[in-house]
Amino acid sequence: MNSNALVRAVAAWACVAALSSAQNQQFVIGKPHAAAPVRPYMAPPVPPVRLGNSARLHSLIRAGHLYLTVHDALALAIENNLNLDVDRYGPLLADTALQRAKAGGPIRGVPSASAQVASVNAGVGVNGSVQSAGLSGGRQGSSSGTGGAASIQQIGAITPNLDPILQNTTTFAHLSQPQANTVVSQTNALIQSIHTYNSVFQQGLLSGGLVQFRDYEQYLKENSPTDSLNPAVGPHMDLYIRHNFLQGFGVKLNNRGIRVAQINTVASRETFRSQLLDLAASVLNLYWGLVSANDELRVRQRAFESTQKFYEDTQKEVAAGAMPRVQIPRAQAEAASRRQDVLIAQQNVSQQAALLKEAISRSEDPELQAAEIIPLDSIQIPPTDDLPPLRQLVARAMAQRPDVAVARYRDQTTAISLIGTENPLLPNLQVEAQTYNRGVAGTPQIVDGVGPNPYFIGGYGTALKQVLRRNFPNNQAAVDFSANLRNRQAQGDYGIDQLQYRQSQVSAQRDTNQIVVDISNQVSALRQSRAKYAAARDTRVLQEELLEADRKKFSHGIATFNDIIIDQRTLVAAQISEVNALGAYARARVSLDQVLGETLERNQITLEEGLSGHVEGDSKIPEAVAAPKK
Repeated sequence: MNSNALVRAVAAWACVAALSSAQNQQFVIGKPHAAAPVRPYMAPPVPPVRLGNSARLHSLIRAGHLYLTVHDALALAIENNLNLDVDRYGPLLADTALQRAKAGGPIRGVPSASAQVASVNAGVGVNGSVQSAGLSGGRQGSSSGTGGAASIQQIGAITPNLDPILQNTTTFAHLSQPQANTVVSQTNALIQSIHTYNSVFQQGLLSGGLVQFRDYEQYLKENSPTDSLNPAVGPHMDLYIRHNFLQGFGVKLNNRGIRVAQINTVASRETFRSQLLDLAASVLNLYWGLVSANDELRVRQRAFESTQKFYEDTQKEVAAGAMPRVQIPRAQAEAASRRQDVLIAQQNVSQQAALLKEAISRSEDPELQAAEIIPLDSIQIPPTDDLPPLRQLVARAMAQRPDVAVARYRDQTTAISLIGTENPLLPNLQVEAQTYNRGVAGTPQIVDGVGPNPYFIGGYGTALKQVLRRNFPNNQAAVDFSANLRNRQAQGDYGIDQLQYRQSQVSAQRDTNQIVVDISNQVSALRQSRAKYAAARDTRVLQEELLEADRKKFSHGIATFNDIIIDQRTLVAAQISEVNALGAYARARVSLDQVLGETLERNQITLEEGLSGHVEGDSKIPEAVAAPKK
């Protein structure tokens, strides 16, 4: 093997291995493989797309034949159907949306570095002294309504951010400021070295508020000879609480998004179960359609063989002089007509097989396309259907049908969401409370023969003790009230949502009534198909007896040639009618199971198998058909 061939072989093996790994990987969103503190900042592994067919498909192909039972066809559709693959992402999206809802979602602001550089710590340094004396128009950073940290806005009834937030902004600055008035600074150019450390921890409250703690420290060194503390540190710690008491208040209001997301995770599974049920019903109809097409083909082939033999017998009779030659064209025309019926039936089988292959495969597969499907199961009609009364069937359907469950969950989420349009009718009332403690310390400098108060001499530890001892406490509270006097927008939103909810309730009752009608119709269809099959079977048996009797009469010269041809045509029609009635019964049974929501249970398919894309248990070709006929 040359190098190019070796490279191609290795590449092909790698592709096959990767495809096999993707097929076997669980269809779930996992957790990042990392330590717990690091895990929230890593991307979780997302399952790759599956573009190849499962191994089950090729295990059922032998010598150009695909041997399928009903259960194998359903298993292949669950593992390989592309439409179901698309639907399989629904529950994953719902689970991810639930994680997002648990985190809340307010808009949060982040203190910028430029704001920290320009901040002034009141009472520290030249600028701080000017500001504390009321000589500056600047606003004290330490006494702002939010503690100078993150500013949060809520529009309407938005759930606070429920994930704890830790923010830190550290800035280093070297500033030079010209001093036109040197009375305070005693220098023409004020040169400052500033280090600012601002840490904020914030936690949203599900009741409709937030708690924020801020640890702030500023180091200042400047060239002014008037500073009694230089360099100096000025820490302060803030505790800030804000809460809504009318609009935006209450756990029931703020956790509605979480409750809706939780219901949606269950509803998404029911939605997928509905799609899985529909797929199973579709595959069952395709399988039984192929079985019926094969049965019809066998009837057509037997009819052609019978007419062909009759044509050959007619030729012998004419050659022996027992029959006029004019009968040969009639027998030949009848054989040609039956041959055309065989070709049409063969084409119908090919079309049914192509539809079934499309439903059980993901991608073009030359081996599958060339394979002939051999259905191993046949349509069986039980002696009785043992159907309970209509009332019991309706109760079973209401308990098992996934679309009924989805509608019920939709009504629940709508009722929960209505709280979000009812609460904005209220005025807005916010209460804010803040307490913060400050400290200052530094290296003493003698100014005009006077030193600083010894209480402020020291480093960061001295200033921190002042904060912890609450030597300089500050407290403030605020009440913010606002009301829309006409409030027409909130009134309109509430009215629209309430009317749509009432409309959906009426639609739900209409759908329930339709379910009763559908079940009644499907029960009638099943009983009618059983009766039609019994009549078709009896007609076929009688027609076989009539043909056999006319053949005996024909051999004795009592019946005519035309009688035999008519009997053969009538028998073929009766046989086809029986095949069609058998297929109609199978479709009626599938439709009844579907309208009752029992398709999956009746065919031993679980929801977990559908979600994972893998049906438990390996498929095996029966011993009787493992070796193809020679």
